[in-house]
Amino acid sequence: MLGFFLARQAGLDDPLRLRRAESTRRVLGLELNKDRDVERIHGSGVNTLDIEPVEARYMLSGGSDGVIVLYDLENSSRQPYYTCKAVCSVGRNHPDVHKYSVETVQWYPHDTGMFTSSSFDKTLKVWDTNTLQTADVFNFEETVYSHHMSPVATKHCLVAGHRQEILAVSWSPRCEYVLATASADSRVKLWDVRRASGCLITLDQHNGKKSQAVESANTAHNGKVNGLCFTSDGLHLLTVGTDNRMRLWNSSNGENTLVNYGKVCNDSRKGLKFTVSYGCSSEFVFVPYGSTIAVYTVYSGEQITMLKGHYKSVDCCVFQSNFQELYSGSRDCNILAWVPSLYEPVPDDEEPTTKSQLNPAFEDAWSSSDEEG
Repeated sequence: MLGFFLARQAGLDDPLRLRRAESTRRVLGLELNKDRDVERIHGSGVNTLDIEPVEARYMLSGGSDGVIVLYDLENSSRQPYYTCKAVCSVGRNHPDVHKYSVETVQWYPHDTGMFTSSSFDKTLKVWDTNTLQTADVFNFEETVYSHHMSPVATKHCLVAGHRQEILAVSWSPRCEYVLATASADSRVKLWDVRRASGCLITLDQHNGKKSQAVESANTAHNGKVNGLCFTSDGLHLLTVGTDNRMRLWNSSNGENTLVNYGKVCNDSRKGLKFTVSYGCSSEFVFVPYGSTIAVYTVYSGEQITMLKGHYKSVDCCVFQSNFQELYSGSRDCNILAWVPSLYEPVPDDEEPTTKSQLNPAFEDAWSSSDEEG
């Protein structure tokens, strides 16, 4: 660590290198926070979470009971043990509450004064955060499994939503007109909403090397594709399917990068909401895996750890990049907070950790003062 400070002081190092290395260390040290609770409001499973990008202070949750809750994540008490309180909620007695399970909640990307929600009741609702009243309601003929607003759009305010067997949608964080969709027919498509024909690429797990006569040709997975997520730079797309596989794709040409993540257990019958880190030396992906959350390095496929704390299946997780924290929602009705562990001093009778003992994720950024100086 001293080497980073010396190199930075001498102007020999990129200003972001220390930040990325420390972010990586914090992500690798994620553990269940026993000093922080998230107030339990939902009477059934938690399906979806979203943290607003403006202050990264407020979090939305949506449950199988149709309830939506807004939490304040800040520790205003300044006490070591505290509970993230619910600021307000759209409960069962609210006149505009969803009739059935809420599948997606999302903050308006540029202002905390508005958020959206979609549900199995075939509606997508736009909410005024201050009054907790609906500003608009969109009714559909079929179930809405997922929706998403672009985080980078400046020339449109489109909300992407799909019906029936489209299980996940996501706008690219790199190009405001590019949209990815995942469906129950094993296919993932990239769309340019400016084009009349729409579809840019249909992702092929075999990269076009198998005949069209083969059943799995021109499919992304060998089962339903129920989750997708762009990397923070938008250069790659991650998908998960009920074939217990996760794949990494080049988002510009649709190529399967063939990164092997091993078996990624996925028995969800609807959308699975996973997330990626931001600002680390080596980026990570957090995937609900039964009652645990599996953590992988995005580009090598190595499984780093399994986060254990829930006692029923996890359906969603969201990453808070300001402090490298993770929040997860489960069918056990709980929302858990995962925070970086604090390193304890090494006793004098123990040998210090050598570079060969460090996690490989550190290798491109973590070094000793001799190497940096």
